[in-house]
Amino acid sequence: MIRTGEQYRESLRDGREVYVDGKRVEDITEHHQFRPLIDIRARIYDMQHEADTQEIMTFEKDGERYPVGNQIPTDKAHWEAKRVAVDTVMRDIGGVVTRVGDETVGEMWSLADGADILNEIDPRFSENINRHIRLAVENDPFHVSANTDPKGDRSLLPQDQDPDMLTHVVKETDEGIVIRGAKYETAAAYSNQAFLKPTIANWGNEAYSDYAVGCIVRMNAPGVKHICRAGFLGMGSPEDYPLSNRFDEIDTLMVLDNVLIPWSDVLFYQHTRAATFIRTTLHRYSAMPFVQRLITYTDMMIGAALWNIKQTGLEKQPAVQEKLAQLAVYREGINAHLTAAIATAERSPGGFLMPNQSLLMTGRVHACANLPAMMHIARELCGGQICVTPDIESFRGEETGKWLSKFYTINERWMAEDRRKLLSFARDLLNSGYAGHRLTFHLFAQSPPFAHLAAVYRNFGWDGPLEFVKKAAGLSDNVDG
Repeated sequence: MIRTGEQYRESLRDGREVYVDGKRVEDITEHHQFRPLIDIRARIYDMQHEADTQEIMTFEKDGERYPVGNQIPTDKAHWEAKRVAVDTVMRDIGGVVTRVGDETVGEMWSLADGADILNEIDPRFSENINRHIRLAVENDPFHVSANTDPKGDRSLLPQDQDPDMLTHVVKETDEGIVIRGAKYETAAAYSNQAFLKPTIANWGNEAYSDYAVGCIVRMNAPGVKHICRAGFLGMGSPEDYPLSNRFDEIDTLMVLDNVLIPWSDVLFYQHTRAATFIRTTLHRYSAMPFVQRLITYTDMMIGAALWNIKQTGLEKQPAVQEKLAQLAVYREGINAHLTAAIATAERSPGGFLMPNQSLLMTGRVHACANLPAMMHIARELCGGQICVTPDIESFRGEETGKWLSKFYTINERWMAEDRRKLLSFARDLLNSGYAGHRLTFHLFAQSPPFAHLAAVYRNFGWDGPLEFVKKAAGLSDNVDG
């Protein structure tokens, strides 16, 4: 089935325990901090039904329609359709949102690739992951990722400090397992479920651990408490901060206070081998839609910079063209990596079609590591007026408005109001609290930069260069060791 926006909103009125600014939120769908993103997610659901976008946003199977974002990828056409759907959403809403479900559901496909490991632990676990993958398609939930723990003192083992700093199992019952701890997660408060997994990558010689747990957490389960950061909405007017007021994806510390996870929702438990597998393969699918968002973000930077250049008549300056070209190279570099990763996709152990891992992980490093420099170039091209332009009320003021109209009007094409709108957009994109949050999110949301490079190391084909140099240099077989 495919949900409607109203069905999604209704699913959030389930008694979940959400706090912001230290206060309990009674109805998250009506709270001003959450409403913009809930409205966007509802809009995505409604696009699945509208005549102009249904063919893009859904696929048909056995006479039923299902969301293309959750479609299990077994063919290159599936990945191409997912890319088109993401681009369609970004154009429709006029901005970038990342944690809306399609970017996180692929983590479950990664775990399904380890079915042999899960079967060794308990055949129920591989049955559970396959069922949840199917249900994600059939029930169209808003699915997110519960990944990062508070961690505490990282120089200590979990058992040598407050044990709740890392999520763990505290007891086993006939109904399931009971977990304690906390996870940071973007969009958790207004989603339906999360795939929770450990952040520990190195288990040493431990074969079993209560910290090695993977499961599906329902966002309204008893004991789940969403403590949310205050959003950027309302810190400035929508006219001055158009992105902050519409596209701020609220982050949550999801406290797990003795939460019962039914056995049907347990994906692995105690066995560190399964936990190690998911840490090393977690983003083999989800990196694709995650990185794709940065193409749209770069288009926004290019557009803001180029319009600023055009308004001041500098587009023919070679030095300006050089910086614009750098932004274009960055943008097309991301696009090329994603396009090539699909074109040379590989069959995964679970039978899915997996984007070429070396190209995808290299593309993620290119996109995320170079983002700060690209934002700086765009900031240079937009100029210093993005940090000194007065607010909307000054442009409307009886005494101040006439002066701002005089000094912000360039010619008959570029009047003061259009310049104000452009500078406000660029300021929010590049210079605001929202802009800084967005940058940090892309640097850390799919693990920190060193882990991005570690993924490249694991997936690059080192044998090719070694064989080439061995032959070209005439090395003996002794060097193979």
